[in-house]
Amino acid sequence: MAKIHPKATVDLPSLATSHNRKATKREVFTVWMKSLIMNSKGCTVFDSSGGIVYRVDNYDCERSSEVYLMDCGGKVVFTILKKKCSLLKTWKGYGSIGLEERRTLFQVKKSLSFKRRESLYEVTVWTDTPRPSYYFIQGHGTSRSACNITKRLGGLMAEVKEKRSSSGVSLGDDVLTMSVEPEFDHSLATGLLVVYGLFNHSL
Repeated sequence: MAKIHPKATVDLPSLATSHNRKATKREVFTVWMKSLIMNSKGCTVFDSSGGIVYRVDNYDCERSSEVYLMDCGGKVVFTILKKKCSLLKTWKGYGSIGLEERRTLFQVKKSLSFKRRESLYEVTVWTDTPRPSYYFIQGHGTSRSACNITKRLGGLMAEVKEKRSSSGVSLGDDVLTMSVEPEFDHSLATGLLVVYGLFNHSL
């Protein structure tokens, strides 16, 4: 665990801290594309102090069609579902686990492209404003989970890349650094990273 996050201690869950979902400055998180639960697929997100902020523990299988993004206390932040009977692969994020209370908060679908290896995904986010916001997720680097989240009209909102030690050594393609720009929702950035991982079978 110390290899993934040098500041972390053995008793990580008790050190988990609550975070505002938006901050006035750029924040950096460590993402381990593994679950802390034995025999479970998922990922764990640590803050700069080594506390757990978000986690996914997928007990069913590697390619589940329903995933829950939780905070450090186990409260569901997003229910992420794979849309069935769709021409393009599509995942949707909801703000509740109750069927009657579900509200679509974001949608991610594979972008139409003639380039077979291009890893580009279209994101629509619904907030309290009259019109939705639009973003792209674009893969980069050698890690299947490394990506950039940008506004559709330009502007980097979050960058995910392989984490390196202080000496510049990669910690592996499943240990990542997620840098989130000011005023961009941390939970949304994490939710979009989870969907990107589901698309690329790295989660």
